[in-house]
Amino acid sequence: MTPTGKRAERSRQAIVAAARELFVSEGFDAGMDLIASRAGVSKVTVYNHFGSKEELFTEVVGQAMGEAHTTMAELRARLAETADAREALLHLARALVEAATDPSRLALRNLVTAELRRFPELGEAYLTRGPARSAADLGEALGDLCERGRLEIADREVAVVQFFSLTIYPHLIAGTIGSALPGDLAERLVTEGVELFLARYGAVSGRRSTPA
Repeated sequence: MTPTGKRAERSRQAIVAAARELFVSEGFDAGMDLIASRAGVSKVTVYNHFGSKEELFTEVVGQAMGEAHTTMAELRARLAETADAREALLHLARALVEAATDPSRLALRNLVTAELRRFPELGEAYLTRGPARSAADLGEALGDLCERGRLEIADREVAVVQFFSLTIYPHLIAGTIGSALPGDLAERLVTEGVELFLARYGAVSGRRSTPA
């Protein structure tokens, strides 16, 4: 039976925090003994909370992705107060890029990729709690702008992939080889990406007029 109560929850969070740090620095081969030591608990306590390293890693990924979900919820609230579609999308894109380029999240993503052959279920867990949820969140945010007449999107699923492709995916590609895009290029990708997105999906009244 999984331990319950405030003390048990503190231990659980300490275990997850230690595991996240060690998975990022040591890889998936980080031992449960080391995780327990870093968390200040016994190995038995770790296994009382998590039946396997795979289960613990799934929780680490889930919490990291939960942070991204919270960020998106905050962004949707802010978008509701923004009348200008361009301003809204620029703010959204910059925040998503900042979240996507967080070193620990990039490291977890790369770790999942590296371990897919040994543990394919980790990839499924990451996809479900990470990219799939982020895509759903972005779709809802774009839907909010559509309902307010700021965007006109017939196929939201395609629009989500296109928005990610224009703003976030270049960072993820660079991150897979331990690199990062220069700050000035990252900003140009955001601004030009939003312009391209608006050229396709901006409501007629919200599109920038093109000089003759």
